[in-house]
Amino acid sequence: MARPYIARPLEAARYLRDAFQTFDQATMDSAGAFLVGELERLDPMIHEPLVSTTWSRDIDLRTDVQMGDTSSSYTVSSFGGGGGVTPSGINWASTEQTASPRVSVDIGKIPSPLGLWSGEVAYTIPELESARITGRPIDTQMVSVLNLKHQMDVDQMVYVGDATINLTGLANSAQVSNVSNVANGASASATWASKTPDEILKDVNELLISVWSASGYAVPPTKLLIAPVPFGLIATRVISAAGNQTVLAFLETNNILTAEKGIKLEIKSVKWLDKAVRPGATTDRMIAYTQRPDYVRYPLVPLQAAPQQFRGIWIVVPYYGRLGVVETVYPETIGYRDGIG
Repeated sequence: MARPYIARPLEAARYLRDAFQTFDQATMDSAGAFLVGELERLDPMIHEPLVSTTWSRDIDLRTDVQMGDTSSSYTVSSFGGGGGVTPSGINWASTEQTASPRVSVDIGKIPSPLGLWSGEVAYTIPELESARITGRPIDTQMVSVLNLKHQMDVDQMVYVGDATINLTGLANSAQVSNVSNVANGASASATWASKTPDEILKDVNELLISVWSASGYAVPPTKLLIAPVPFGLIATRVISAAGNQTVLAFLETNNILTAEKGIKLEIKSVKWLDKAVRPGATTDRMIAYTQRPDYVRYPLVPLQAAPQQFRGIWIVVPYYGRLGVVETVYPETIGYRDGIG
């Protein structure tokens, strides 16, 4: 009579994805080494997680900051000048006058923290050797992971900041006061899904004109950021039964910026404006602003690698950099509108 087979504890703990047990060599996921059958065709391509970052498209960097800096700052100047006959009028003068109205300048400094960001890549020498044999370099993949995490953190800081340390970003800056909800359309709803192309255009132009007015009609906004769902709606809906133009193309050419400057309005989607992603939001948002480093920018010290360290059989490479806070030098050139979705 054959002796019954009793699985050892180590073998019983090994499972495949379909929940069946395996009693052969353990899968070494960390090094990317797998057991492949003779009739199994393994795709050698490395499929990384699906992640999208758009911060580098929507903001310019302030590059003068260095690793030794702990904060970044800029100055804002306020000018004043009284009139002649009337304090708020023109500086009229006469040949007999002995005193002229004086001008004044006030310079204020606005600082913000420049936080240290760090992470490390670590793997063992046996893992590195196993990865070399399989042709899946674990060291370069780990560096890719670290760079991806850094990009994701920068993306968050640029758009919404970090609520845990009370920092905001481009999409929710506390310095921007031009914030309101879009008006209801003929359907008594504010959402773009319920509005006509003309009503959507009215919402966009109201925001653009409002920001333009707040800047003393000096800087009309050149860029519009929209939550993905409303953006998808205007990108696919046509303005008429003829179907010859989408609402998005209609907005890009029929707005106050194009009429005033002859410049096409740039309209992009941003996930951080979605009500499910933006912290504390209940509706989708759109932002109008001018992407110029003298108006709004982000201080960033790029990642740097420390010398490779050996700790027993471990190889460790620390990386470090600095993440700043979005500097809205001219907050009056930025405006928010909620309720579009």
